[in-house]
This record gives sequence, structure tokens and C-alpha cells, in this order.
Amino acid sequence: MKSSLTCLLACVVAMAMAQPSPRYEAYIQAYAPLAVVEMHSSGIPASITLAQGLLESGAGSSTLALKANNHFGIKCHSDWTGRSMYRKDDDRNKHGKLIESCFRSYDDPAQSYADHSDFLVNGRRYAELFLLKPTDYKGWARGLKKAGYATSKTYASKLIDIIERYELHEYDRGDFGLALDNTNRPASSE
Repeated sequence: MKSSLTCLLACVVAMAMAQPSPRYEAYIQAYAPLAVVEMHSSGIPASITLAQGLLESGAGSSTLALKANNHFGIKCHSDWTGRSMYRKDDDRNKHGKLIESCFRSYDDPAQSYADHSDFLVNGRRYAELFLLKPTDYKGWARGLKKAGYATSKTYASKLIDIIERYELHEYDRGDFGLALDNTNRPASSE
């Protein structure tokens, strides 16, 4: 009886995990056009941009996304001159105590998406990624982890799982028309 109950519970959990998240699907619908536009202007696969946005912002529900329009968890760094927001993340002082980190703040999500592209394009540690094919989302995911984009040891596998679960790699083809509002980037008609 106990093993049957355990098996049933495992099946229910597996089915729940396999079900697409309505919150993720709404995020994808809202931000896929921005990701494709950024792909055309920067060479970063739209699937990677969307997966990072989903993961880093909790599908747009994180405090950073809601209060600072920062969908990618990009910190200020020394060259940032824009607005910022402070919150505890993973930075520590010289005594090992967790301290507040400075994160970039944007007027709207479109600025966050554009800055994410600029951050990767202009970051020397990400240069090798641009040698990969734009359809090589697995290579991009592994390369982002290797270059130190995130501290999670499972960052690449999380991105790949999101891409495959929601078939985000389909956006890497970029062969569909886009209708964008509230962004300064041009709409593509390919």
C-alpha cells in the first residue's frame, strides 16, 4: 500500500512538473517579440534571452523585475551611470557577511532587454559566445555559466530545460513578423 501511494505521488508530481506554467507562457507571449528583435540586432539567440529572463525574473514576478524592470539580474558594476536598486543577493563584505548588491534599474522592460544585449555584446568575458551558431542554445547556456554570468552550478541545465520545455528554440529562427509596442527598437517584418 505504501509503495503504491509513493508511486502515485511521484506520478502526480511528475505530471505537475510537466505541465506548462501559465505564468511562464504569459511571459513568453509578452516578451518573445523583444527577444527576437534583440537577437536580430545582437546575435544572441532569442531562446537564451527568454530563458534568462524567465529564470532571473521568476517570469517577471521578482522584486527586481517589478520594482526596477530588471529582468536579467544585471548588477551595476563600476561603469553603470543609470538608476539603481539595492537588495541582498550574493555579495559579501571582507568578513563574509552578506551585503546589499547594486542592481541596474530601468524605466521599462524593453530597456532591460536592450541592456542585457549590450551587456553581453560588450562584455569581454562573453566574446567566445558570439563564435557559436545562433541556433546553438546549449552552447550558449553552457558558455554563459562558464563565463560567470550566474553563480548557480546548474545554471546552464536550468536554461536548457526552460528552452526545451517551452520550445523557445523555435524563436531562434526569427522567421515570423513582429508587432512591438512601447519599445524604441524597430519591428521586424521577416
